[in-house]
Amino acid sequence: MAFNFGAPSGTSGTAAATAAPTGGFGGFGTTSTTAGSAFSFSAPTNTGTTGLFGGTQNKGFGFGTGFGTTGTSTGLGTGLGTGLGFGGFNTQQQQQQQTTLGGLFGQPTQAPAQSNQLINTASALSAPTLLGDERDAILAKWNQLQAFWGTGKGYFNNNIPPVEFTQENPFCRFKAVGYSCMPNNKDEDGLVVLVFNKKETDIRSQQQQLVESLHKVLGGNQTLTVNVEGIKTLPDDQTEVVIYVIERSPNGTSRRVPATTLYTHFEQTNIKTQLQQLGVTLSMTRTELSPAQVKQLLQNPPAGVDPIIWEQAKVDNPDSEKLIPVPMVGFKELLRRLKVQDQMTKQHQTRLDIISEDIGELQKNQTTTMAKIAQYKRKLMDLSHRTLQVLIKQEIQRKSGYAIQADEEQLRVQLDTIQCELNAPTQFKGRLNELMSQIRMQNHFGAVKSEERYYIDADLLREIKQHLKQQQEGLSHLISIIKDDLEDIKLVEHGLNETIHIRGGVFS
Repeated sequence: MAFNFGAPSGTSGTAAATAAPTGGFGGFGTTSTTAGSAFSFSAPTNTGTTGLFGGTQNKGFGFGTGFGTTGTSTGLGTGLGTGLGFGGFNTQQQQQQQTTLGGLFGQPTQAPAQSNQLINTASALSAPTLLGDERDAILAKWNQLQAFWGTGKGYFNNNIPPVEFTQENPFCRFKAVGYSCMPNNKDEDGLVVLVFNKKETDIRSQQQQLVESLHKVLGGNQTLTVNVEGIKTLPDDQTEVVIYVIERSPNGTSRRVPATTLYTHFEQTNIKTQLQQLGVTLSMTRTELSPAQVKQLLQNPPAGVDPIIWEQAKVDNPDSEKLIPVPMVGFKELLRRLKVQDQMTKQHQTRLDIISEDIGELQKNQTTTMAKIAQYKRKLMDLSHRTLQVLIKQEIQRKSGYAIQADEEQLRVQLDTIQCELNAPTQFKGRLNELMSQIRMQNHFGAVKSEERYYIDADLLREIKQHLKQQQEGLSHLISIIKDDLEDIKLVEHGLNETIHIRGGVFS
């Protein structure tokens, strides 16, 4: 079974009920004389007539424990049920024969038109009488599918128009609850959002023309000035433009036009037509909600949303001060929020890339600045030494020919004392000499290691030269001996060749 919500039992007296198909969607309850069940959550009984949506158990998509009761000849229930679905309605046991129809989600009794709409919806889902045979059960299951999906028309009676199923109906299953940021701007800030059906690049390139066009829409009043607060890209090649209007009074003061006043002006029929010609598809104020408004929104669940799920969404709110739960009905709304989230993620990544580039540039500038600071410090020290030398020479020339004064004598005594302390063997001079010796040794060893040079005594060098010279002479004498021996060997070979030639002629 595809979407069965409870199978009928095989008790006696329910031949008509058991003859109905059991696949697809079960019924909400039947009588012993109907052709089939529709949305049945329990077994039909053979005692009297049950309510339209009678039942005892919720298994599939869940619509509470039934609309009606198990008593005889009762109408629709009045309260919201405790089922897991969005549209369940409570079962009231042993209700009286005549009951009033309660509004959805425990609201007070609705207008008669809404009551009739709910009754027609219940009839289309449970017991249509369009064909008068077992095909009505199949039609009921088809209507249930359309109600779950949130689209289509539910035919149930030849004399009554069909029920239009929308995604706001309480039986639609494709619903969820998300969270949106609450604006924190005040009405005095005058921020109004205009959504254009154009790309961001087009809006930015024609921003001045756009401002002039909006000024004309406002009547071309010279005391009004249109300003653009921000431009942001939206999915599907749309752009959000946040504007505010400044009004200047004759006495020279200025103020922002309140957002509600500006929005009310934009919502006028003729003004709205002009905005649509500019490409505006949506306008709204960007103002914070008052505590009373927030409380009202949280206390009243949106149409078609189960109060239990709404209460759970309020509990799961990660930041109740900044976020507010909002319903998401249908896949289009879910896709829209997904696109917006993806767009915001791209914008955040772009901003992070810009920040990363700025940090890299700042690091380069910091390195350059540190190098310049070190260079300026060295230059400052050199200039300070030069300045001191100039002052010394100038002071010497100025004091030339004058006797030593008392303060200069005191200064000379202090300098002599410092010089004596520095020259003391166990004081600073001894330590300085030791440090200087270590520095010279390190420089000497470092230079020797880096240059790899060797020094030989002059006498030893002469002895090496003499030895090498003797070796050279010995090699030259040996070469002359070898050359003489080669000459002798050539003579011997020549004599042997002549002897062999002479002997060969004798024997021939």
